[in-house]
Amino acid sequence: MAIAVGDPAPFPPEDLVAHDTFDSSCARDVYLPREVSIDRRRDVDDIDDQDDEGTVFVELAAIMTATSTPVTPGPSSPPLEPPKSADFIPPTRPSSTPFPNAQQGPSEIRCLTCQPACLDPDVRLLQDPVTTAAIDEHPVLTLTQLPAEIHECILDHIFGYRVSTSSPSSLSIPSVNARSWSTALRHSRRKELSNLALVSPLWRDLIQERLYRHIKLKATVSAADGVMDFFVQHPHLSTYVKHVEIWFPVFQPKFQHPAFEEGSLALPTVSPEGIASATYGLPTDNATMQEVFFLVRQTFPEARVMTLEGGERKKAPRVRYNLANSSLGELPQIPTIRALIVKGQWNIIRQPRDWEAISKALPNLEEWHGTYAKPKSKSYLSMAHTLDVLDRKITKLNLCLECDYRREITCPPYYLKVCEQVHWCEKLAVAASHLEHLSYTGRVCHSFFDILARYTDPRTTRLKTIDITVKNCCRQNAQWNESGSGITDMHFISAFEQLVLSGIRALERLKAVNLLRIRYVDLDSPVPPLNPYFLVRDGWCSGVWSDQILGEIHRVRPNIRFKEIVDSFGEVGYNKEGRLIISPDFPKSRVLSLKLANYAMLAGGITIL
Repeated sequence: MAIAVGDPAPFPPEDLVAHDTFDSSCARDVYLPREVSIDRRRDVDDIDDQDDEGTVFVELAAIMTATSTPVTPGPSSPPLEPPKSADFIPPTRPSSTPFPNAQQGPSEIRCLTCQPACLDPDVRLLQDPVTTAAIDEHPVLTLTQLPAEIHECILDHIFGYRVSTSSPSSLSIPSVNARSWSTALRHSRRKELSNLALVSPLWRDLIQERLYRHIKLKATVSAADGVMDFFVQHPHLSTYVKHVEIWFPVFQPKFQHPAFEEGSLALPTVSPEGIASATYGLPTDNATMQEVFFLVRQTFPEARVMTLEGGERKKAPRVRYNLANSSLGELPQIPTIRALIVKGQWNIIRQPRDWEAISKALPNLEEWHGTYAKPKSKSYLSMAHTLDVLDRKITKLNLCLECDYRREITCPPYYLKVCEQVHWCEKLAVAASHLEHLSYTGRVCHSFFDILARYTDPRTTRLKTIDITVKNCCRQNAQWNESGSGITDMHFISAFEQLVLSGIRALERLKAVNLLRIRYVDLDSPVPPLNPYFLVRDGWCSGVWSDQILGEIHRVRPNIRFKEIVDSFGEVGYNKEGRLIISPDFPKSRVLSLKLANYAMLAGGITIL
C-alpha cells in the first residue's frame, strides 16, 4: 500500500506504449491500483483524514494519466459483457453513398419482389438484417405497381389520344384543327394490338377498353345475330363500346354456278380482277332501321355516338325503316346517344319524315353530322325540307353536301335546278339561327349572313362558331362563263369578298360568335397558299383584306386586329409569252394576309417559279 501512495505512477512508459491496443489481461493490471483504492475507501472509518486526502490525490492522478494526457493516452475501459451480434443494428446508410443497399460479405441469391413471403420460416431466420431493412426501405416497383396515369400515357402513345365522348369540347365544331366524328375511325392495327391484353390483368381491361371503344358492324340480319350472340357471351365488353358504326351494304354478289347458291358455305374463286363467275345485285339480307336501333339499345348501354353509313352506288336502295308486315311504326328509343353521324345520307334520309323518325328515337341527340357521297340536286332539295323540321335540341350541325374540293369552270346544271325550287341559303340561315355551332361545306352566297342576322336576336342568340367551306358562291343572273370558281376567276373573287363583308356585318348582331371562318379549298390550285380565306378567332384576323373589309371590322368589332397586312404576293414578273411569273414569299408557310386587289393579276394565267 505504501508503493501506491508514495509513487505517482507504478507503470513505466514502455508498458503504456506496448499495450495501446485493447487486451483483457493488460486491462486488469492497469486497474489494479484503482481496485486497491476502492477497497481502502470501504474502510474509511478506520483511517485518519491525512490518509484519505492522499488516496483521493492518487485516484485523480491515475484518471488524468489514463484519459487526459495527450502524449501518452491510456487504453479504453473494458465493457462489462461482450456484445451480442443480434443486438447490434447498424445505422442506415445515407442515400448519397454510391451503393446504399450494399451487402456485407457473401449472401444468398434471393427474390427481391416477394421477399420475405417467398421464404420458408426456417430460411427467413437466416436472412441478413441489413439486406432486409434495405429491401423494405427501397422496394422494387413492377409494371403493375406504376400509377394509373403512367399506364394511360403508355397506351395513349400506342393507340393514340382518346377524347371523351360526353365532353362538350370533345370533337366538336368549334375547334378548327379538331377531327370531326365523321372521320374518327377505328384503330387500324386492332388485331396486332390485341395481344397487349396478355401483359397483365390491368392491361387487359385498358386494352379491351380501347379496342372496343369504336366498333363497326354490318347491317345484315345474320351479322346482327352474330353480334348479339358474341356480346351475350362476353357481357363485360359491351360497356366498353362508346361509338357504334353500322353500314348498310348496297351490293351483293350473285353467282351463276349452282355451288354458290344462297345459303351455301362455299367460297367463290378470287382473282386480281375480282370474284370470278359473279355479278352484283341489290342486297337481300339487309336489316331494317328498326332492327338496328333495337340491337344498339339492347347490346350497348354505354354508347354515346352512332354512325349510320348508307353507302353509294347507282340507283342505290333506300334503307328500310320497318318490315313490310310490321305493326310497330316507331323506332326503338336509344336515350344514351348524343351524336349522330350519317354517311351517304341520301340512302338514309330522303324525306323530312325520315329525320323525324330518327330524331324521335334519339331523345337526347345534340349533334348531327350529315355527309353526301355525290353532289346532286336531290341532296340540296331533301336537306332544305329537312331543315324546316329541325329540332331545337340540335345544337351542333355539320353538313357536307359537296366534298370534291375542286374548282369549277361554270355552275353545274343540277344546282340551277335547285335555285328554281328553293333558296338554299335562306333555309340554311333560318336553321342556323337556333344552333350553337355550324359547319357547312357546299354552295353559299352573301345572303346567308344577311338572313341569319335578320333572324337572330342579339340578346338570346346561342351561335358561337361558324365554319363555312365554299364550293362556289351562287350568283344571281350570272352568265355561264361568269359562274365558275378559282383564284384566277375575278367574278368568284368579287363574290367571295361580298360573302366576307356580309359575314363581318352579321357579327354586329351575332354577339356570341367568337370563331368565324370562311375558306375556299381548291386541290388543283397552282398556288394553294393563295386560296382565299377569312378567319376571325380570339380577337385576331387573318386572310383576305381590302380597305372596305378593314373599315367594316373597325366599325363592328373595334377590338379585332389583323395579325399582319402585306400588299403583295411576292416577286412578280412576266415571261416572253406575256404570262405572269410569281415567286411567292410563302412557299410552305400559311399566309396571314391576302390583298384582294392582287388577284386581278392572276386573271390572265399564272406561272409559278
